[in-house]
Amino acid sequence: MSGDLESLRIMEVLLTAEIFNQNPTLDLNDLTPACREIFCSGDTKSIKRPVYVSDGLMKRTLNIADAHDKIAKNPFVSYEEFGQRLKITTLQPAAEWFLAQGGKDLIRQNPALAFFFESFNGTGVSYQDVRKANPPYEDTRASLDTKLSKLIGEDEKLRGALDLVIVSAPEEIEQRMEDLICSPEQTAIIHKIHHALHHRDFLNRHRIYEVGKLLFVGPPGTGKTSLALAMSHSMHMPVLEVRLSMITSQYLGETSKNIDKIFELAKKLSPSILFIDEFDFVAKSRVTDDHGAMKRAVNSLLKNIDRISLVKNGVLLIGATNHPQLLDEAAWRRFDEIVEFSLPNEEMRREIIKSSTSSLSCTCDYQELAALTDGFSGADIRIMVKEALLSALMDKREKIDSADLETGIRMIRNRDAIRNLSWK
Repeated sequence: MSGDLESLRIMEVLLTAEIFNQNPTLDLNDLTPACREIFCSGDTKSIKRPVYVSDGLMKRTLNIADAHDKIAKNPFVSYEEFGQRLKITTLQPAAEWFLAQGGKDLIRQNPALAFFFESFNGTGVSYQDVRKANPPYEDTRASLDTKLSKLIGEDEKLRGALDLVIVSAPEEIEQRMEDLICSPEQTAIIHKIHHALHHRDFLNRHRIYEVGKLLFVGPPGTGKTSLALAMSHSMHMPVLEVRLSMITSQYLGETSKNIDKIFELAKKLSPSILFIDEFDFVAKSRVTDDHGAMKRAVNSLLKNIDRISLVKNGVLLIGATNHPQLLDEAAWRRFDEIVEFSLPNEEMRREIIKSSTSSLSCTCDYQELAALTDGFSGADIRIMVKEALLSALMDKREKIDSADLETGIRMIRNRDAIRNLSWK
C-alpha cells in the first residue's frame, strides 16, 4: 500500500459504512469481521441502517486512537464533534482517492467495497469471489452465542446440556481441511456429505434419510478428531464435541437423560455436527456389563441415533473409537458409513512431514524420513517435528537439520518402548 496504513483503514471503514447504507441488498456477510464489530450493537444477526462510525468505535475495534485527527486533511470526510462521528461526504471522489492511495488490497478483502468497486476499471475485483472468501457471520462465535442464548431462553433444560459438551463455532476451529492429509476413502466420504447437504431438500422429498451417520475407526493419533473438527470449518457448521465418559455421572441413572439433552441441543443448533469421541465407552457390548442403568444409557444412545438425521434434522453425527471390537452389533449397524483411519503409509507420511515443516526452515530428505518413520501416526510425526525444532533452538538455531529430526525419531521410539513395558 502506498498510502498511510492507518488512514487507509479508517477510510475503508467509512467507505464501507456509506456503501452499506446506500445499498439495502447488502447484508452482514458483506461486512468484514472488523466492520461487523464496529457496526453491530450487541451480538445480533440483524443490523440497523444507517450505521455510524465514531472515534470511540475505531479505537475499541481497530486500536486507532483519534481517528478524526488522522483523517482531518481528507476533503471527503466530515467530523461531527457532538457524538464524535465521522462520515463520507461524497462517495465517488472518496472512493477514487482510496483507490489512488493504494486501497486495492483492502477492496479485495471487503465484500461491500468489492460490490462498489467491481465496475471500476483496473481493479480486477469480483464481488462474488470476495464475498465467498469473507468469513460468514454464521461461522462466528457471536452468531453461535446469540443462538444459544435464544435457545436457553426458550427451554431452560438445554442449559444443562451445555455443561456436557464443548460447543465451538467454525471460526474457532484451528484445524483446516487443507492442512490434513486424508486417504482417498476419507476424501470421498467428505465429498459425499457435502453433496448430501447441498441436496437435502431433494433427499427429504424422496425420504432418503439414512445419510450422515459416520463412525471413525482407527488407532490413536490417526486424525479422527482433527478431521471431525475440520469438517465443522469447511461445512460452516458448529461442532458439539462430547466424550461419553464425561456424561456418565456418578449418579449413573442420569446418563440417559444427559444423552437425550445432548441430542436435543444438536437438533436445536442445526445445521451442526455432533462429534462423540470414545464412542465405545457406553456403546460397548452389553454382555460385558449387566448394570441396568448402563444398559438404559446404551439403549438411550441407540434410540437417539435412530431418531437423528442429517437430511431431516441437519445434524451430522460422527462417532469415533479406538476400539471398534468393543461395539456391539446394534451400535455398529446404526452408522451408514464406517471410515477407517489406519496408520499412514509411506506416501502419506511424506506429505504429513512436508505439511508439518512447511512453515519452518528445514533441510531434510522427505522420502528418506518417510521410510524411517514406518509405524508412526500423524500425531507421532508432529511430535517428532516439534522435538526436532526444540533440538535446533537449544543449539541456538532456527533451521532444522537431519540430526534434529533423528532426535525426534528416537524420542518417539523411546515413547513406544516405555508404553510397551510391563512391570510386575
